[in-house]
Amino acid sequence: MRVIFFNAKSYDKIYFDRYLAENKFGVTYIEERLCEATVRLAEGYDAVCVFVNDNASAGIVDTLVGYGVKMILLRCAGYNNVDVKAAYKRIRVLRVPGYSPSSVAEHALALLMSVGRKTHRAYTRTRDYNFDISGFVSHNLYGKTAGIIGTGKIGAVMADILSGIGMTVLAYDKFPNKELKSVKYVAVDELLKKSDIISLHCPLTPETHHLINAKSIAKLKDGVIIINTSRGAIIDTKAVINGLDSKKIAGLGLDVYEEEEEYFYEDRSEEILDDKELVRLLSYPNVLLTSHQAFLTHEALETIASDTVDNIKACLSGKFMPNEVCYQCESKGKCDKREKGFNCF
Repeated sequence: MRVIFFNAKSYDKIYFDRYLAENKFGVTYIEERLCEATVRLAEGYDAVCVFVNDNASAGIVDTLVGYGVKMILLRCAGYNNVDVKAAYKRIRVLRVPGYSPSSVAEHALALLMSVGRKTHRAYTRTRDYNFDISGFVSHNLYGKTAGIIGTGKIGAVMADILSGIGMTVLAYDKFPNKELKSVKYVAVDELLKKSDIISLHCPLTPETHHLINAKSIAKLKDGVIIINTSRGAIIDTKAVINGLDSKKIAGLGLDVYEEEEEYFYEDRSEEILDDKELVRLLSYPNVLLTSHQAFLTHEALETIASDTVDNIKACLSGKFMPNEVCYQCESKGKCDKREKGFNCF
């Protein structure tokens, strides 16, 4: 079993080396992202392991199938970067859906607390021995209303955290979590109108693409704070910039960015950025941007590595693969075969 590991970072290798070696899987790490220019490197391998910024479009899937690659292993929960329709019945797509919901939710909370209380600015100021606190007046979270869009595992943890610090939590999800008792489910328009804070935890789909746009921003409370640790394209960047300029949006905490592919996980400190919208976002004092690091905890990395290896073993053995992403299942919303413990194909 040979695996080529695209977009490899030092922290990936530490955890994957152990689990892959224990199971005698051969692995080749490369720093390049999977794309049209690098897909040729996958020839001769049984599986490719990719991350959120790798490209597994229809053309690349076709090439991988032609090389005899049997699996696309996602070391993440999201799979919007994979053409699952092109992969259907041709190549297995397996993800890690629940590696550490608390890791991402806690990072979302950190963004919220930092933006809301301006601690990122205070840190910069005191590093220059400037101990003036002018401009740092903020609001309590206690007693305010939070809106959670997407109540899967991460959104559910975030809802419980915010409820625990005394916030009223509204939620919207196409498939409500009946076991989540800390929220009140409402229509998305009601959530937008009533929330002081909005935290995005939904997957990126055609339906959620640019969910936060000019029309939805117009419905928001004045002075709202928006947090996004999900996928960048859920937010229309131009619309959010306009919302910041108009003061409709008082704070923005982002761990993801719509056009992050060329920048995130790379050191661009010696370059002039071509992305003018990214530069604009970074210029706002009430915007805090981190580079898609919400997952980056020891606990999450351990689970990502172990679950990815479990995915390989399940596929090789022909056993049921609960972490498989199937185009038919996703398009229907459910699958009778999977509910009975059978693989889709």
